[in-house]
Amino acid sequence: MDPVTLAVVRGGIEQIADEMDLHLIHAALSPIISETNDCANGFFHPDTGETIAQGGYGLPQFLANMQFTVQRLIAIAAGQGGFRPGDIWIVNDPYISGTHLNDIVMVSPYFVDGKLFALFANTGHWMDLGGSAPGGWVPRATEIYHEGITIPPLRLYAEGVRNDAVVAMLTANSRMPDQLLGDMAAMTNVFAVGRRGFDMLVERYGVTVLSDCVAEMLVRSEAEMRSYIADIPDGRYVFDDFFDNDGVSDVRLPIRLAVTVTGDSLEFDFTGTAPAARGPMNIADCTTRSMCFVALKHLFPDVPVNGGVFRPVRFVIPEGSILAAQRPRPVGGTTDVTQRVVAMVFGALGHAIPEIAPAAAFGTTGVVTVSGSRPDNGNYYVAVYPYPGGYGASRQSDGLVNGTPPGSMAKFMSIEMSEHRYPVRFGYYRIREGSGGAGARRGGCGTEYGIEMLADTLVSVLGDQVDSPPFGAMGGGAAAGNAIRFTLRGQDWVPPMRSKAEKVACQAGDMVHLASPGGGGFGLPAEREPGAVIADLNAGIIDAATARDTYGVKGEVDRLVLDRPVYKRPRQELV
Repeated sequence: MDPVTLAVVRGGIEQIADEMDLHLIHAALSPIISETNDCANGFFHPDTGETIAQGGYGLPQFLANMQFTVQRLIAIAAGQGGFRPGDIWIVNDPYISGTHLNDIVMVSPYFVDGKLFALFANTGHWMDLGGSAPGGWVPRATEIYHEGITIPPLRLYAEGVRNDAVVAMLTANSRMPDQLLGDMAAMTNVFAVGRRGFDMLVERYGVTVLSDCVAEMLVRSEAEMRSYIADIPDGRYVFDDFFDNDGVSDVRLPIRLAVTVTGDSLEFDFTGTAPAARGPMNIADCTTRSMCFVALKHLFPDVPVNGGVFRPVRFVIPEGSILAAQRPRPVGGTTDVTQRVVAMVFGALGHAIPEIAPAAAFGTTGVVTVSGSRPDNGNYYVAVYPYPGGYGASRQSDGLVNGTPPGSMAKFMSIEMSEHRYPVRFGYYRIREGSGGAGARRGGCGTEYGIEMLADTLVSVLGDQVDSPPFGAMGGGAAAGNAIRFTLRGQDWVPPMRSKAEKVACQAGDMVHLASPGGGGFGLPAEREPGAVIADLNAGIIDAATARDTYGVKGEVDRLVLDRPVYKRPRQELV
């Protein structure tokens, strides 16, 4: 294979996927896509369903999930006449397509001279598909039917003709049908961008060269991933953690991972993980596998993302566990369970490759949904806020402060956009000082913010990691855990499940206060450079007591405090 041609073709395919991401983000009506980037686009092998390439602007948690969805859909479509030009399939059944009901997956075939050459797929989060709580996050859900409408794999477009009966069914089950229609149009229309790009590649290189390049891309990514795995010492590496509760019963849910390295192959074994939860802290098996690949991508970022990366890895995921949900188990807690799978991989492989694996990042997206009717026009709204938080430190560096979730990269909606669209006002939005785990390398700090309601609203929160904060590595300290508090009619209230609450009735002037975890520290705190401790103190990231008692930097701190005031940001809240 000519390396120049291979590099140009690979770059061209990836650029088309990036272009599709950007078109979808710019065209979508809902801020969960246009602001948060909760979407993805990719291309897949027509026979095996393996990923050929995926855009870089969407969420990593769809990294392998769309491949598994496409592979399952290939078998389903074969029994219904196969793929035809102009078809667009749609599915959100989480036991087939993973994640949760709000993540809609669409698949469209691409033909060249009448022969199927590739499958295009995208995923987009739709703000509301019914269910007992607006937005689809239902902390007290005990079955999937509480979370919204399930769409089995079916043709939304058959040979270019839209199935208006399906569209009518979907809009009838949404609190915001107009927004749903706008996001649907954005997702279906973006396939034209992919077809246009592939048409240009086919015209330039021809089908044979492109097919050879795709095959070589998969082979090379597999070889590269195997080379990284081969550098990990052979052995079995185990890590244990737990979820606080499932939102229904206040009982811990254990999660266990054993990673076995044999030569250039890996096995992820989740035997010992809790059986399926009664509440929504469950995910499908394909989502579990996808998050393991996200973790590997964090550890080995140079490997190009395609199906070849997945070939050296095997899985053991106990059927019927919280990581292999089956109907009718609810899955709304996917946003939290997925993040913790990433941390579990870091924790297990930290025993083998501590020079690469970081401490745990914040493992909860703590999704807050604020919903109601606008007092000025009566229109229904649902605002969704996924947490930012702190990343774990590594041997190389301190953890990132105020980062997007490492498994999804979903952005926090801008305050200006929020206050423009919804009857809310942010009282404060700031770094959560002191929340990063102590260590030779300090964990990143989380974020704290308060949202004041300007009208009657319903607020739901679905998070975790109050009782199980992000862990440190190699002697580093754990980060601060999650913290949620409501101020209702002047009185503070913490939900019984701590980080989970459903449809809390708020009035104008009430507030919800949220504080995301930081990241774990790496290495012994006593080994941190005194100058770095003083810099953290000056920046307000730690206080003087932490500098003295945790890091042992006493004389320098005393002189600093006596000689000049430590820099501290004003804490006056907005009014």
